[in-house]
Amino acid sequence: MDIPRGVYRRLLAENSDRAVSIIAGARQVGKTFLLKKLMAALRAKGRKTAYYNLEMPSDLRQFNGPDEAVLARLLSPGGTVFIDEFHYIKNASRVFKMAYDSGAPVKIYASGSSSLEIHKHLKESLAGRRWLTRLMPLSYAEFRLKFGAKVPPSAFEEYCLYGGLPGLLKIASRQRRTDYLNEILETYIQKDIKSLLKEENIRAFNSLLYLLAENQGSLISENGLSREVGLTAATINRYVSILEKTYVCHSVFSYAKKLGNELKKSKKVYFYDLGVRNAILKDFSPYKGREDKGAISETFVFLQLLTLLKPNMEVRFWRNKQGDEIDFVVLKDRKPYLVEVKSSLAGPEIPRAFPIFIKNYPETAGCMVVSRNFTGTAEVLGKKALFCTFEHFLARINAELERI
Repeated sequence: MDIPRGVYRRLLAENSDRAVSIIAGARQVGKTFLLKKLMAALRAKGRKTAYYNLEMPSDLRQFNGPDEAVLARLLSPGGTVFIDEFHYIKNASRVFKMAYDSGAPVKIYASGSSSLEIHKHLKESLAGRRWLTRLMPLSYAEFRLKFGAKVPPSAFEEYCLYGGLPGLLKIASRQRRTDYLNEILETYIQKDIKSLLKEENIRAFNSLLYLLAENQGSLISENGLSREVGLTAATINRYVSILEKTYVCHSVFSYAKKLGNELKKSKKVYFYDLGVRNAILKDFSPYKGREDKGAISETFVFLQLLTLLKPNMEVRFWRNKQGDEIDFVVLKDRKPYLVEVKSSLAGPEIPRAFPIFIKNYPETAGCMVVSRNFTGTAEVLGKKALFCTFEHFLARINAELERI
């Protein structure tokens, strides 16, 4: 099933720019499919293309050798060259720079799964010579497209249960879906992580994955995790960094600007996909009966926010030492917009933390409470407060951020 990805048109438009277009993201988020779709579109227009998957030994062999030989291989097909898992090229940044500076009429699209490798290979500046796109699993808006015009009420719960990995679209069986997600998890541990850790630490790393999934959306303490896993806090910090740099987790840091009683060094960690998180926990029970419904709802909202972020935006959370907390503070040009997530809501209940935050940050642009079942508007200290459902969150928050 071909679900239109939000980044596709922009990537296709980049074909007219000789800068290298880099697509980065976790395994199985659809990078290869996207490359091949771009290639098919260009071929349909009569453009010359070439495709290499560097996880295939026969293709990788063509890119082993001196940089000049690799450059010649890149430029020889002419037209547009697609390179899957480009970080296997020994000096990728130097070769890409040479290709761009040569002035040859060749456009390069390159994908990669490991930020660790990507940053190592792109440490040489490619400023003005590259475009970077971070590809994530299907957003909920993209996921809904699989149903056509009639989206069933069960769509939200299905997304919360199995997530948005595109490979699931062609799998109908519940058992096969869980098998697929478990295979993704096993591949990640065996292929991407094993080479980065000492063999004896794989079990500890698995324990850390479980604890992070179990505590998703909660404040994490590296010292606390180190005691439970049996590793040093420094090692925990390194492992969390590996999870971030392989696009499996996202860290969210606290927002603190003025108050001495705000938590300034705490953070939360969210997995990039709800289905992968459920696979780690080995829990595919329905959303309605879950004890962790709050964490699932919060993660759902966070993953939708990620799809909207631009260079002048970021997502944080806020909490003071008295325990008042706001799930997300979305910053646009440093101006905060507040988002609180509730599994269900009986009416227009303003979260206690909203007025506390607004009193201290009067520049706050507005606030929103997201739940399964309530819509409406209210006001808090002169700021508009919107109430919307998970189904309509993305459209509503996008409209709110556009007006800031």
